[in-house]
Amino acid sequence: MRLLPAKFTKVVAKYWKRWLLGMLITAIGVAYSLALFSNDTIARLDNLWAGERMKLEAPTLDQRIVIVDIDGKSLTEFGRFPWSRNVQASLISQLVDHYKVAAVGYDISFPEPDTSSGYNVLEKLSKTELRDVPVLRQRLEQLKPMMDYDGVFAAALAGKPVILGFNLSPDQIKGALPKPLFSEADLNGRELLAYNAPGFEANVPVLTQAAAGAGSFSVVTDPDGIVRSAYLIQQVGEHYYPSLSLATASLYLKALAVKPLMTETADQLSQNQLDSGGYDALTILLPGRKQRVIPVGEAMSTVVQYRGRGGPHGGSFRYVSAADVLTGRAPQDLLRGTVVLIGTTAPGLVDLRATPVNPEYPGVEIHANLIKSILDNRFKSRPYWAFVAEAGEILVAGLVLSFALAALSPLRVILLGSVALAAVVGLNYYQYSGQDLIFNLAMLVIVIVSLFVVNVAWGYFGEVRRNRGLVSRFGEYVAPELVEQMSEDPDQYNMDGESRELTVMFVDVRGFTTISEGLTPKQLREYINLYLTAMSEDIRSAHQGTLDKYIGDAVMAFWGAPVAFSDHASRGVATSLLMQASAQRLNQDFLARGWPELKIGIGLNTGMMHVGDMGSNIRRAYTVMGDAVNLGSRLEGITKVYGVGIAVGEATRAAAPEFTYRELDLVRVKGKNEPVAIFEPIALARDTDEATRREVERWHEALAAVRAQRWEEASAILAELRGVSPGRGLYQLYLERIDHYRAHPPGDGWDGVTTFETK
Repeated sequence: MRLLPAKFTKVVAKYWKRWLLGMLITAIGVAYSLALFSNDTIARLDNLWAGERMKLEAPTLDQRIVIVDIDGKSLTEFGRFPWSRNVQASLISQLVDHYKVAAVGYDISFPEPDTSSGYNVLEKLSKTELRDVPVLRQRLEQLKPMMDYDGVFAAALAGKPVILGFNLSPDQIKGALPKPLFSEADLNGRELLAYNAPGFEANVPVLTQAAAGAGSFSVVTDPDGIVRSAYLIQQVGEHYYPSLSLATASLYLKALAVKPLMTETADQLSQNQLDSGGYDALTILLPGRKQRVIPVGEAMSTVVQYRGRGGPHGGSFRYVSAADVLTGRAPQDLLRGTVVLIGTTAPGLVDLRATPVNPEYPGVEIHANLIKSILDNRFKSRPYWAFVAEAGEILVAGLVLSFALAALSPLRVILLGSVALAAVVGLNYYQYSGQDLIFNLAMLVIVIVSLFVVNVAWGYFGEVRRNRGLVSRFGEYVAPELVEQMSEDPDQYNMDGESRELTVMFVDVRGFTTISEGLTPKQLREYINLYLTAMSEDIRSAHQGTLDKYIGDAVMAFWGAPVAFSDHASRGVATSLLMQASAQRLNQDFLARGWPELKIGIGLNTGMMHVGDMGSNIRRAYTVMGDAVNLGSRLEGITKVYGVGIAVGEATRAAAPEFTYRELDLVRVKGKNEPVAIFEPIALARDTDEATRREVERWHEALAAVRAQRWEEASAILAELRGVSPGRGLYQLYLERIDHYRAHPPGDGWDGVTTFETK
C-alpha cells in the first residue's frame, strides 16, 4: 500500500537535491542574519548598498542651516589661513550683530595663542634695544587691547551664541576643555559606554571661557576609511563632552541640558535601550518641560544621514563665502535666525572626508547633516529586532524560491528571480526612506541570486561527485595535495569521532596587547593577516598539517588526522622550526615598516586524542580534544617562562628522535599531577653544528648539577654558557633559581620539579 501518491513521489525524487541545496543556501543566509557567523565581504556589500541608498534620496535644501565657507575667494580678499583672531572677531560680530544668526559652530579650533599682531616683538624691543624710548612703552600699553588678538576675539565671543570646535587627540593635551555635559559622578554608579580619548587639542583658555560652549569635531572612521557614523558624546578622563553638532544644535534649541537617558525597569529597557540599538539614548531637555530623545548606537554614536553629494552645489545646505559675510555683501535674509557652521573648502585647506556618498565630502557638512537630524528629530537607525526581520525575509524568500525555481522552465526562472530581486530591493529602500529604518540587504540578495544561479546552471553542474564533497568537508583544514590524496578513496575518510595518537600544536604572539596598541586598526589587520597567512602556509603546505582554528592571534593545528602519518611528531617539530624562521623573516619586514616586533611561542605535544567533527547544533568544527591537547596548550604558555620559542613534551621528543633537543625542565602543569619533561628542539641532528652540540651538552651538565644540588658547579657552567650565548634567557632563569635555592635549600627530598599553578 502506497503511503504517498506516485506523482508526488516522482516529483520528490526529481527535485529533492535542488530543494535540499536551496534550503541549505537559505539556512546559511538565516545563520548569517542571526550573527552565527560573520563575513567581511558581505559587510562591505551592505556598506556599499547603504551608500547607494543614500544617493537615491533627493536632497532638499534646509533653510535653517548655513555653511560660512572660508573659500578661495575669502583667502584672496583677507589673506592666507589661518587668519588673525581679529578677523575671526569681525566675522563673529558680523554674523551675530549684523546678520542676527541664532547659533554659530566653528569647525575650526584655536589651540595656539595668536601672536600675529607683533605686540610681543614690540614689547621685547621696548625692554631691550628701545628701552630708552619711554614713549614707546607708553604707547604699547595704550595699544595692547587692540593688539591682543586673542583678547579681541574673546571679547567678540563673550555673550554670543558661539560653539568652538576642538579635536580629540591620542597623544597630546593642549588648550582648555569647556565645562562638561556631565561626569561619571553624575551617573550614580551607572556605566555609560562612550569613546574615551586619551588627549585633546582644545582652544586657548581665554577663548574657551568666553564662548558659549565647545564641541568635538572628531569623527568615526571605519576600518575602510569611510565615515559612516559619529560620536555624539565623547569622554575625556571622568568627564563627558558633546560633539560639535550636538553642542551647536542644543544651543540653537536653547536646551537646558543634555543627559543620557538611563533606564530603570524592564519595560523602559525594551522601549528605550532596545529601540536605540541596545544602548542608552540621549535626551535634550528643552524649555517648557519638553525633551528630544536621540537614539544612539555603540559608544554613544549615531549613523550620519548624508543628504546630497556635498559641497556648495550639493543641494542640501547653502554655502556663503566668509568674505561676503565680512564685507556685508551676503543678503541679510539668507542668514537671519539660522544655524551657521564655519568651515573651509579652500584649496590647500581642504577638510575632506571619505563618505558613502562621496570620497571627497566636506567635513563641515558632516556636522551640518547631524544638526539637521537633531533639529528634525529624525534619525536613520537600525532597530534592535532588525536581525529577526532580516532572517525572516531570507527564510520566506529562500524557501519559496527553492521549491518554485526547481519546477520552472529557465525563462520563468529568470522572470521570477528578477521580480523577487526587484521586490526586496524596493521594500528595503521604502523602509529606509519612508520609515527611517536601516536593514541589511546583501545576504538576502546573495541568497536570491544564489538560488537563481543554482537552478539555471543545475544541468551544467550535474550531481556533485563524492570527492567534491570531501573537498567541501576538509578543504579548509588540510593542504590541497592531501585532499587530492583523500579524494582517491573518499570512503576511507570521515568526520566521525575517534581516538588516535596525534601531535598537536599551539602558536601564540608574544605581547599582542602591546602590538595592537601601537598600530592603527588597518595596520593591525594587515599585521595579523600577514602573520596568520605565513603560519598557516607553513602548517598546511610545508608539512601537511591540519589547520584546526584561529583563536584571536593564536593558531591551533595537528598532525595525523584526517590522513594518518606515522611520523606526525616529526612533521610537527619540523613545522615549528620552520614557523620560527618564517616569523624572523616577517619580523624584518615589520620592523622596516616601523611596526612592533613579532615574537611567537609554540607548544607541541604528542599523545592519544579525540578527533572528529565536534561542537553544537549551531556550529561545529573538525578538531581535537583530550589531556594531551591541554598539555600542548600549557607548553605554549610555558615558552615565555623559559625564554624559548618552542617547547615540546617528552612524548614528542621520543617520537621524533632525529632532532637535537635541549631539555628545559621537569614541570607539573595545572590540571596534571604527574611531572613531565619538556624540551626545546633546536635543529635536525644532522644539521646541528659542533659548537651547538657542545653548548647543549654543557647545558645538560648544568641541569644535572642543579638537580643534584651542586650549586657551585651549576653556577660555573651557567656563567660559561651565558658568555657563549648572552641573549639566552634560560641561563639567566636558572642562575636566579640557584640564588633562590642557596637562600632556601630545597632539602634532600627535592624532586627537581617546577610546578605551574596557572594556565
